[in-house]
Amino acid sequence: MGCKDQVVPGLIGGEDICKLREAVCVHVEKVYDNCREKDCIEDAVVDFVDNVQDLINNAVKVKTKDAEVVAVLADLEDVPFKRGFFTVNVRYKIRLAVEFCYKDVTGNIVNSSPKIGYVWFSKTAILFGSEGKVKIFRSVDPGTVPVQADANLDGCGALIEQDNLPIIKVEVAEPLVLNTRIKKVHDKHHHHHHCGCDDDGNDVSSFIGPQRRVVVTLGLFSIIKLVRLVQLLIPAFNFCYPNKECVAADEDNPCDIFDTIEFPLDQFFPPQKFDFPGAERS
Repeated sequence: MGCKDQVVPGLIGGEDICKLREAVCVHVEKVYDNCREKDCIEDAVVDFVDNVQDLINNAVKVKTKDAEVVAVLADLEDVPFKRGFFTVNVRYKIRLAVEFCYKDVTGNIVNSSPKIGYVWFSKTAILFGSEGKVKIFRSVDPGTVPVQADANLDGCGALIEQDNLPIIKVEVAEPLVLNTRIKKVHDKHHHHHHCGCDDDGNDVSSFIGPQRRVVVTLGLFSIIKLVRLVQLLIPAFNFCYPNKECVAADEDNPCDIFDTIEFPLDQFFPPQKFDFPGAERS
């Protein structure tokens, strides 16, 4: 087969359909349901790693320099009386770098070094994940997988057990920092959580902790999916052979690589408002 007759990754035309060679059974993740979320996390209290209460008390201004989702926790629960549906509980851990502006002993306005804090945000979605709860046993390298204490493995051709429940996939963009400010927050502490007693609203001792806290408002875009490992029959052209040579930097003539880079006109002439989709409607 010549190169001109070979189908390569990318867009295909109608004449390429006749080059299909076989139907292939593949084991892949199939998306059974998904949803997109656009959340505005308003006035979330920031929990700092270090003790920054003096900075908070004396700050005249506060701003968030950076925000990043560093962890996502998720779990599944069956929806009662609704077959195939699951409640997906998702919890985001967001890392913030916060800078304080305050007056020093000489009265000058100075900025602190960025202080690291965290915000947690939880949400719930109901998605279809289908049914099927069988045990799957697969072979693994015993040297790379820790053996559970209660596992019935004899070390000779043992297989690792897993279930085929839906797998949660969360895709999330970096948060947008919409606002950062210092707010008076009253943390009311109940000394008797289960006594059923009425709390005295005039009891000053029932309010503990700092009253001035840093709160942020964040915008968060995410997509939540439920997928399952299934076998699908798909048409295939051929194996996906590499169709180009690897390009490496040439130490003898590094300018050859530089010559392949287009001139960055957008860096010198920033795009105008009408170049951005939807910008003129705002």
